[in-house]
Amino acid sequence: MWKDFQLFGRVFYFISLILIGLGIGTVGYMKIEGWNFLDSLYMSVITTTTVGFTEVNQLSEYGRVFTMFLIFFSFGTFAFALTSITRFIVGGEYKKTLIEYRFNKRLNIMENHVIICGYGRVGKQVAEDLNLQKIPILVIENKQEIIEKSIISKTFLFLTGDATQDETIESSFINKARAIITCLPKDSDNLYVVLAARELRKDIPIIARASNQHAVSKLKLGGANHVIMPDVIGGAHMASIITSPDVMEFMDNIKAQGIEGVNIESISFNELPSEFQNKSIKELESKKLTGVTIIGYKSPDGSYIINPDWETIVVKNSKLFVLGNQQQIKAFNEMFLHKQKV
Repeated sequence: MWKDFQLFGRVFYFISLILIGLGIGTVGYMKIEGWNFLDSLYMSVITTTTVGFTEVNQLSEYGRVFTMFLIFFSFGTFAFALTSITRFIVGGEYKKTLIEYRFNKRLNIMENHVIICGYGRVGKQVAEDLNLQKIPILVIENKQEIIEKSIISKTFLFLTGDATQDETIESSFINKARAIITCLPKDSDNLYVVLAARELRKDIPIIARASNQHAVSKLKLGGANHVIMPDVIGGAHMASIITSPDVMEFMDNIKAQGIEGVNIESISFNELPSEFQNKSIKELESKKLTGVTIIGYKSPDGSYIINPDWETIVVKNSKLFVLGNQQQIKAFNEMFLHKQKV
């Protein structure tokens, strides 16, 4: 409530000035002239607005002195308040305030979101891909011109501020976030974000961008779970297109979780219904699993097995990776979601 008042405080202030002037005039006429409330209010309105209609009743000498005082007091106040309110609405400040008000409302209820620090080329692509998957996003960007160009057309939220400042990270509701991705241009800034985020949340997954190999170890030492070098990945991808064009074209069609084309989905041991737990890959494949194919397995110790052996047992703290088209993945998710609710 207090934040809402702060956002629209200027309008409340100006309206209060007008109401105070009307209140003084109304009470004054009631006390001095003995008029009823409606007549006193009417006289107060036409006096403070300088409309100049005919007086309701004949004024006494004290009433005329009070009226002169009310005109001098209220004329400047009313004109100032009215001009300020008009400037606030017509000048565009109202629109900015309303956007900020709506932002704070959405931010206060946000949870399980991904925090993206930096909305440059890398950050923008990350945000677009996550947005397609309907994942709540909060972008932290300190360049106001970038935010103004993007905020109207985007469904995710922008927080204006410097991501290297502790208070900015704290205001992003990191305590309720599912992950944080720092895509700032400088490795030193990304390192600071990693350190600040890890201090605030020991368990949050942190993904950091690095521009050179020397920064990778420092970012991991600072607390980053994953460090990505976009230039290296991009260069390797282009080289692979030359050496294995068909393979890379196939891989480019594989997307994660819900985008059109071929999809990969992961499911942990705890998400499996009890009848699927502690079963072999062969037993799971025999159940057809709505048409998807098991292509990977992550063991409890964190090692990955590509195309796991059929005798591999799905044990506690492990994960399965399945491949299928959009319809198969959708049916796969619906099946397990239904099983978990039962």
